[in-house]
Amino acid sequence: MEQLTGGITDQAPADPTVTDDMLATQPIGYWNGLAHTVVTRHLRDAMAKIDVTQPQYWVLNHVNGGTASPTREEVVTQLTPLADGEHEMARVVDQLLHRGWLGLDAEQHLHLTDLGEAARARVRELVTELRSVIHQGISDEEYVAALKVLRKMVANAADRRTD
Repeated sequence: MEQLTGGITDQAPADPTVTDDMLATQPIGYWNGLAHTVVTRHLRDAMAKIDVTQPQYWVLNHVNGGTASPTREEVVTQLTPLADGEHEMARVVDQLLHRGWLGLDAEQHLHLTDLGEAARARVRELVTELRSVIHQGISDEEYVAALKVLRKMVANAADRRTD
């Protein structure tokens, strides 16, 4: 590993076969993108086998998770940053209403139906199993350390954005 001025490590091209002693030279964008792609594909493939999507699970959890029942607009606004497009979450809410997993009260607040709660619980069980596979050989301390590093990198990049 070559040290540049100021103690900064030189960056090498992305290489999935690099040895541990060279990991500090690897670009975070490559490894973060690869992790996102592989983990998301793994989750979505497993969810597809039980006829549910990851965004549907996000909505079920979001509607279930608060103290007050959210409106459709609140769910869409809050979950759109996670979505693959600006209209995806509105479509997901429509799908879940059509399936009978969500209902609307007189004030247009969303709530889980019995079918929706059963689906949410079923997907949660699956996601818990998938998490144990993905986290195999990784302690909670290592996981927390990795997330702290990623959180710091996000903050560093956001603080230095140029418009």
